[in-house]
Amino acid sequence: METYRKLAAAAAIITATLGTAVALSGPLFAGQPQPGQMGFQPAASPTMERIQSFHDLLLVIITLIVIFVMGLLVYVMWRYSEKRSPTPSKTTHNTVIEVIWTVVPVIILVAIAVPSFKLLYYADRVEDAEMTLKAIGRQWYWSYEYPDHGDFTFDAYMVADEDLEAGQPRLLQTDTAVVLPVDTRIRILVTASDVLHSFAMPSMGLKLDAVPGRVNETWVQINSEGMYYGQCSEICGTGHSYMPIMIKAVSKEAFAKWVEQAKEEFAGVDEPADVADPAAPVRLAATGEELGGND
Repeated sequence: METYRKLAAAAAIITATLGTAVALSGPLFAGQPQPGQMGFQPAASPTMERIQSFHDLLLVIITLIVIFVMGLLVYVMWRYSEKRSPTPSKTTHNTVIEVIWTVVPVIILVAIAVPSFKLLYYADRVEDAEMTLKAIGRQWYWSYEYPDHGDFTFDAYMVADEDLEAGQPRLLQTDTAVVLPVDTRIRILVTASDVLHSFAMPSMGLKLDAVPGRVNETWVQINSEGMYYGQCSEICGTGHSYMPIMIKAVSKEAFAKWVEQAKEEFAGVDEPADVADPAAPVRLAATGEELGGND
């Protein structure tokens, strides 16, 4: 009994230590891919939590199917081998078996379709959004607008390798972060000014195409504060890999203070130049260098 108590106490200490480590490291790496990572990033929104649950359900279903089919194949190879069945059966039809292998897959597909459609509708849009963020894909950077908070706008360019500071992720860090409040239903409008792009944030379950001349809509509610990273996931040209998305999730109070600062900081920022205008200066996404237009 004494040995059992010691083992139980040791297990409790290990569990508490691991839980503390996860709690401390969670926000820092909440929305960032890790080297050698096999599964999803930790869920940062209710949508991503449901995506992970649906993934786990599908994993159970396909595992059971694989085990069943493999077991059936092994049994058939053993039971109907030449040694055990020298005279093969000439049976061509079996009504019961044919009904089973038709009905059972239909039942499985229905069992998958019901939660799938529920998830699609849940992730599609939110009716009672508390704020709106507009993301505009451009070659090769993102522009952001806050129509509910003064309608200010800014551009976010990737930070070049030589300008990265300690701890900043390569190809994911931007010079300006998208600041959003936690525990807030946020409507996200996505469009593009030139070619197809795609606004993708894996830890939040977001992936929406940015189509020129069209505004697509989705939503997010961020669970906890921290830095979250994503990228354009639609091949959009030579600078496709240099279109990161960096979201800084803060408390509602901190967001309100940031909005007041952003109104002043970005007050003089005009609408980004149309990349189709040959006279407009072009800013390179990877370096931030500006090339003059045709004067």
